[in-house]
Order: sequence, then structure tokens, then C-alpha cells
Amino acid sequence: MNTIAETPFASLDNENRLLSPVYKDFTTKPGRFGFRGEIALKFAQQFSDEARPPEIKFDQVMMVANAGEMTIPFLAGVALSLEHLKLLCEVLGDKLSPNGKYFFFAGNLDISNRYQIPYGGVTFWVLPLDEATVYNELLDLFYIERGDLKKLNTAGKLDAIADASASFSGKFQEISFEEGLKIMGPIKIPENRPV
Repeated sequence: MNTIAETPFASLDNENRLLSPVYKDFTTKPGRFGFRGEIALKFAQQFSDEARPPEIKFDQVMMVANAGEMTIPFLAGVALSLEHLKLLCEVLGDKLSPNGKYFFFAGNLDISNRYQIPYGGVTFWVLPLDEATVYNELLDLFYIERGDLKKLNTAGKLDAIADASASFSGKFQEISFEEGLKIMGPIKIPENRPV
């Protein structure tokens, strides 16, 4: 039987970066492991043995990977700032593939802007996220009918979105990461944030 140790998620799991899992197990596709939750990008300084939430995280994450493979073919999530794309790439490193489909929702992009940003040898589709969720935005982006997913469990929904991402070929304006940093707005602090 396959385990997470046979996937590119193994080191992330060992480093305690896979947080608040809504789903963290094999999906309905043989050998495919799925994760929905958060990825810690920068840990807060810890004092003694207290557990502290990460200083910076990639939230509402959806990703899959196949047992025996070294790279992640599909990843999506949201960060407060486009600037955190750099941290995401540092954390994931060679787990990202030039052939992968990676969707980075940035909380400080104008809602009318969508870009393709090459970084670290891979390309990210970078989109704003205003009120909606990453899940709903991806359903719209991939033209997935919500009704088609109603009877599926969490693993089945993740498979459907990951499969749809594989054939996604939308073209957005391509800009550099540095250009993106110049046009991004201020970080919006979410309301009701725990202190």
C-alpha cells in the first residue's frame, strides 16, 4: 500500500508544513495523494515547546501528487501577498515541474488583473481573490459545473479539479515577478483575525 512517504509531500509532512488538513490521503485515482489545507511558508519563532501558527502561510491549498514521482503536477492556493510566491518556491523547490499547473491567488492584486508569472523555471497563473474561495474560483476557471461535483466526496472533488487543471491552457498577460511586485497593492488584513 502506498503512503505519503512515497510522494513529493513527504518532506513537507516531515517538516510539519502541511497544516489544518481538510483532506490528506490518497484520492480516488490509484497512486494519487491529495492534500487540502495550508502550507506553512515561514514559521514563527518558537519559545520553549509552545506551538505557534506560521508567520506566513499558503492557504486554501489544493494539491495532488503521484506515488513514486518527484514533482507536484497540480497546486492551487491563496496568499495575502504576491510577494509570498518567492517563499512558496523556496519551500517547494524541485517539487515544482515546468509541466505542472500552479495557481497562485494573491490577496493584494486588483480584482481585474490576471497574470502568468514565470518563476524558478515554472509558470504560475496568478489571480486575485476578493470574496470567493480558491475552490469556487477554480470551478469557474475550469468551467466545472457545481452540480457535477455534488455527489462526490472530498477526494473525488479534488480529483475532478486536478484533472481539469491538466487540460487548462488559459493565457493571461505574462509579466515578471519583479513587475508583479511593482503593481501589487497593499496587503489586506483579514477581519476577525485571531491575535
